[in-house]
Amino acid sequence: MSKFKSKGRADDFAASQPSSDAPDALLLETRADGVVLPVKAQPGSGRNELRGLQDGALKVCVTQIAEKGKANKAIVEFLAKALKLRKSQIELCSGELSSQKKFLIKEIGEAELRAKIEATI
Repeated sequence: MSKFKSKGRADDFAASQPSSDAPDALLLETRADGVVLPVKAQPGSGRNELRGLQDGALKVCVTQIAEKGKANKAIVEFLAKALKLRKSQIELCSGELSSQKKFLIKEIGEAELRAKIEATI
């Protein structure tokens, strides 16, 4: 017995997956001190880039490997550059050792952050 499932038809799976093109798919959370940005991190990538949205989070690829917080630091630096923010505005809230992370983006409103992300991806 094979441990792999059959692939099935592509259109069988299309309806169950959320569209990554919809800007409303990004699940931002507004707080008194800023906006929480969910991030799906992919360390050890070939290049630093934003790869759109995945499961309500911004997918961020960085070349740095996940070792001793190096990838988290690289993500902060890349987000600051890509979204034209200061590094001091970006703080890791949760997911230090996980690929699912949440960053607090300070001194910005949800609409402004969403517009910066949409302009970048």
